Amino acid sequence: MYHYFRWAFALTAVGLALAFWLGWGYSHSAAGAFSFLLIAAVLAVLEVSLSFDNAIVNANRLKDMSPVWQHRFLTWGIVIAVFGMRILFPLLIVVIAAGIGPFEALDLAATRPAEYARIVGSAHVSIAAFGGAFLMMVALTYFIDEGKEIDWIAALERRLRACASIRGLEIGFVLAVVLLFVWLLPPRTEGNFLFAAVAGLLTFLAVEVLGQVLDRASLAAETARAGLGAFLYLEVLDASFSFDGVIGAFALTQNLFLIAIGLGIGALYVRSMTIMLVEKNTLAEFRYLEHGAFWSILILSLIMFLQTMMHVPEVVTGLLGAVLIGLAFFSSLRFRRHHEAT
Repeated sequence: MYHYFRWAFALTAVGLALAFWLGWGYSHSAAGAFSFLLIAAVLAVLEVSLSFDNAIVNANRLKDMSPVWQHRFLTWGIVIAVFGMRILFPLLIVVIAAGIGPFEALDLAATRPAEYARIVGSAHVSIAAFGGAFLMMVALTYFIDEGKEIDWIAALERRLRACASIRGLEIGFVLAVVLLFVWLLPPRTEGNFLFAAVAGLLTFLAVEVLGQVLDRASLAAETARAGLGAFLYLEVLDASFSFDGVIGAFALTQNLFLIAIGLGIGALYVRSMTIMLVEKNTLAEFRYLEHGAFWSILILSLIMFLQTMMHVPEVVTGLLGAVLIGLAFFSSLRFRRHHEAT
């Protein structure tokens, strides 16, 4: 275990020290410094709880990638995940929503964090709609697949697999859910929701098409799904998972730099879990673990849509995902014991 998490442990100590130093700089007191340190630790736990299913899905895709692209995802990918999604993404929201420059947005985050948090919060409907549509497509594409051979919730998953011959069923289902929420949403928000949800759907389709084109072009050099296409898919998937954590973090603190430290620490543990799952071939040993992760993604997508109308505590999202993955884990253990006994 230490072999896989040693870098995460080391950078956790560095991150918590930075959070303590940041708190001292803002408050000039030990109480303020310890408060920042505690919030960073809570944010890290929040990120891990919300993204454990992300690690399983990443491992599922990584096992089919070439070693070169695996290494690139686990190195470049962590830079994009921590710096891009935890710092640049919230800044980009403020730049677009407030119509100001990036340096002005950075100054706003440093000097007027409450106003910065308000602007980010005002874009919540669009963020949730985009992430919800993208993640729903990810989950449905997994279940509505003729090539899927193993079923966990057999009665339901077999029916979904049997529908794989119906072209565009996943897209139709997502659009139906989007139209339902457009109908339920209060006036003057449905336009932003619809635009963002369709953008999330089109992004998923664009990444899928681009991945197939790129991987087909490089088929002679690498195995299918082993190159740039899979890398892009995983990066967009990571971004979609990050939306919930980034927005939820503003409920704990309005300080962008503290959010980046806390969620960055959590992202390091998710990457370490991904490496462990791939190298130890854990998904092959626990046959239903992957299913639990994708059911968790489907639930998360629905929660993201619901968050456009009401507040759903992040602890609820994390617990639901943990319960589904836990059930899948115990189902896998039971199957393995029964299989070994026979």
